[in-house]
Amino acid sequence: MSTDVLHRRASALHRCYRDEAGFDFRPLRIPEDIPTLHRWFVQPRAAFWLMQDKTEAEVREAYQRMMDSGTATAYIGWEGERPAFLAECYDPAQDRIRAFYPVQPGDLGMHIFIGPPERRIAGYSRCVFHALMRFMFEHLGAQRIVVEPDATNHKVHALNRSAGFVHDRDVAFPEKIASLAFCTRRDFQQATAATQEEFHS
Repeated sequence: MSTDVLHRRASALHRCYRDEAGFDFRPLRIPEDIPTLHRWFVQPRAAFWLMQDKTEAEVREAYQRMMDSGTATAYIGWEGERPAFLAECYDPAQDRIRAFYPVQPGDLGMHIFIGPPERRIAGYSRCVFHALMRFMFEHLGAQRIVVEPDATNHKVHALNRSAGFVHDRDVAFPEKIASLAFCTRRDFQQATAATQEEFHS
């Protein structure tokens, strides 16, 4: 399998991407990163991730399947020496979401899980989220990003809006009602430019 696919550029496998906010992105390493993920997923704040009841071995098996699939890649975002968040980037044309909209060239799907911060910092989740968006647009080459979070996950909806996502409609998955939304490069640039103007005004 070629690694030079949208969700897993070959260059991303051989060097870390350093975001302007100071986060480093690298592909998930198995088994080294699995204890961290399991520790994150069993916490009450991880309810929407639907893995609270999984053992460490089950988490490892799930992510090994993902990394071997050829259709999705998991990345760990680091803040200094500390793992800070997990990002899953996937090909919508090879995912169940393709049943609900016409996939376009350059579309890239995304899930994000932000680990518990060492201390509460105002705006931290938005900073992480926007760093991931830049990674996907600038490093992975996405033209449009697709998300389908649980319709009741209001915190992630707020993050999506801050990055310029436009809600399309709610769709039914077996385990949830998902809110399908899209964000183009232009949407993201306009939304974050407005945020910067608010910040400096």
